[in-house]
Amino acid sequence: MKIFIDTADINEIREVKALGILDGVTTNPSLVKKTGRPWKEAVSEILRECAGLPVSVEVVATEAQGMIREARELAKLGDNAVIKIPCTEEGIKAVRALSAEGIKTNVTLVFSPLQALLAAKVGATYVSPFIGRIDDIGYDGLSVIEEIVQIYEVYGVETEIIAASIRHVDHVRRCAELGVDIATIPYRVIKQMFRHPLTDTGLKRFLQDAQEAGIEI
Repeated sequence: MKIFIDTADINEIREVKALGILDGVTTNPSLVKKTGRPWKEAVSEILRECAGLPVSVEVVATEAQGMIREARELAKLGDNAVIKIPCTEEGIKAVRALSAEGIKTNVTLVFSPLQALLAAKVGATYVSPFIGRIDDIGYDGLSVIEEIVQIYEVYGVETEIIAASIRHVDHVRRCAELGVDIATIPYRVIKQMFRHPLTDTGLKRFLQDAQEAGIEI
């Protein structure tokens, strides 16, 4: 499973990239706002920092022609730009047009298997179902992910699934078990993936034993 980071913070991106585990980045206007930086400046720096890795940047228009115009401009910011389009009727129209032009797209705000199916039919590069937000309304977000995986496998769909709105490490584990292509993960959750109490206690014991044995490095 590929690991994307869901952030617009360039320092978080650099840290995870340095670990050698980063496969891409997803952003949105809300994440850029948190950085306090001008939108275009922040996005352009991320695209440069992650050259060769897909970086999802989102349109703000709500009708198809506006989305298409925005997408064309965003695509000029970097060869690795992937355009996030909301899963609406206008968004699906835009994705169809952009796919025909060879512009990569990520259909976002997906909450059902049927929405994911529609996105795939118009050639979306990626589709982003929101696990956490589905959980928030009392339904099982991972069940939705599982249904999308099954449908895509039945029809040999090439659109890649990005599990989004991940809240904790168990979301990541279950997505990996289900065969999801990609998980886009907040920085704090990526950091938590490294942690286990037995690792900490085991390392402490090894270091104590090494010291007692007179081992020096």
